[in-house]
Amino acid sequence: MKLKENNSAQKLRGGYYTPQVLADFIVKNIVKKDKVSILEPSCGDGVFLESISKHISEKQIKYVEAIEIIKEEVEKVREKKYGKKYKVINEDFLEFYRMNKNKKYDLILGNPPYIRYQYLTEEQRKIQSEILINNGMKSNKLINSWVCFLVACINMLTDGGSIGFIIPAELLQVAYAKDLRQYLSNHLSKITLLTFKELVFPNIEQEIVVLIGEKNTNLAIENAMISVVEFTNFDDMLECDFSSIEYQYIEHTKEKWIHYFLNANENNEIYKFKKHLNFTTFDQIALVNIGITTGNNKYFSIEKETLEKYSLDEVVLPLIGRSAHAHGLFFNEEDWKKNIEDNKRAQLLKFPDNVPYDEYPESHKEYIRMGEETEQHIGYKCKIRNRWYIIPGVWSPDAFFLRRNNIFPKFVLNEINAVSTDTMHRVKFKEHIDKRKALLSYYNSISFAFTEINGRSYGGGVLEILPRELGAVVLPDIQKIDADLSDELLEIIDDYIRNKKDINELLDIVDKAVLVDYLGISNDTINIFRRIWEKLMNRRLSRSR
Repeated sequence: MKLKENNSAQKLRGGYYTPQVLADFIVKNIVKKDKVSILEPSCGDGVFLESISKHISEKQIKYVEAIEIIKEEVEKVREKKYGKKYKVINEDFLEFYRMNKNKKYDLILGNPPYIRYQYLTEEQRKIQSEILINNGMKSNKLINSWVCFLVACINMLTDGGSIGFIIPAELLQVAYAKDLRQYLSNHLSKITLLTFKELVFPNIEQEIVVLIGEKNTNLAIENAMISVVEFTNFDDMLECDFSSIEYQYIEHTKEKWIHYFLNANENNEIYKFKKHLNFTTFDQIALVNIGITTGNNKYFSIEKETLEKYSLDEVVLPLIGRSAHAHGLFFNEEDWKKNIEDNKRAQLLKFPDNVPYDEYPESHKEYIRMGEETEQHIGYKCKIRNRWYIIPGVWSPDAFFLRRNNIFPKFVLNEINAVSTDTMHRVKFKEHIDKRKALLSYYNSISFAFTEINGRSYGGGVLEILPRELGAVVLPDIQKIDADLSDELLEIIDDYIRNKKDINELLDIVDKAVLVDYLGISNDTINIFRRIWEKLMNRRLSRSR
């Protein structure tokens, strides 16, 4: 994380200006009353005011109020002289809201600033906290300024009014926005989210969504609707016919909104299998923890040359540190030795904590001194330890699950009491669980689909899944399946993964044996889940291209 003094003025004020084509599209397609009062809470260079003046007639406007904290921007916008109905106010919107929270607007448009909590002033933090807490939401240091801007503006929206905001795509999936997702579903009667496969804002690596919401308190909350529409870019967007967009009922929960990329039929299947009697979840069969937090993987994960140079063979453990270390379905001694011979960082350094430093061999002391001379010890996780070079919380799990993934995650059985860094999650099965059958239960179209739904996508097309998210992944309950059949299927899966064969071909084999023949799931249902997996997987991978 950059310190405040090392960031640009643009980044500190969260100002990334909206392309005119996008502002025009929002203004033209948002629902408008016959006579509208309009608010722009962070007008910047006035791009939304320009769109309003072009696409909303003077007769249709009651008045327009635009707020902007930067005085130079206010002066530039005022020079454009949009008319008597336009008022540009030089003020922090958070302070404006505090003084005018009971004022209502028919139309609220904008691109709020994306300012991290640590860059806000103490007064801004106080107001942000008030806004969130007063609306039943938690306030914490992870919440970006755009969240409270959006909540405040929905409060200022008239009944029957509309809001159009450009916000980060984090809304769809990050944990810190979960209260916001529920707030939006409870306060807007209709939500349209426009997303883009390409990065459409110049000069920033930030995926955005356009939120267009309608407020109608006369509509029962259970009838609120949502639609997620994905475009490739602005050219694709301009061809959209808004009247043809299909909506589905929104769930009034804090869950991620990734599944709204799917249609209503697909979401019905997801809901059904969350409660299916023949299915369970990861957290019902295992405990899932993050891997070992070393504080400095490069120092503590060592390769053969370092081991020999400092005679560290008595203080290392077998390590599976990266996806490339897991060659197949089982991590065994042969795999581990191959990683060592390939000069991979395949061993974790674990100095004993029950031996005083003075009694360490001289070669071990030399490695510790080398770490201090090259400042390997100054990172936060190392610095807070009693002895920076001793890693806490080291234990060997039953299996590993890769944290960040490409096409599909690797779920690997630990056959040599290896350990892992935090690139892998540690899985400890409950006592009554057959480990091999649990391993088999993951490799199918339904569980792959739930992994995409529960995980989160970042730049480069990577799927990340955290322990709590993995815990909610749905698995077929096959603890009573024939052991010989289970072993046969595991060998097939191992062969496909080791030899990088077609994953769809593998899923065909396992789906038929486990889902169709053993559990009696229909091929039509399996095909739905295969499409869900492929749709969400291809969506995130397309962003890496």
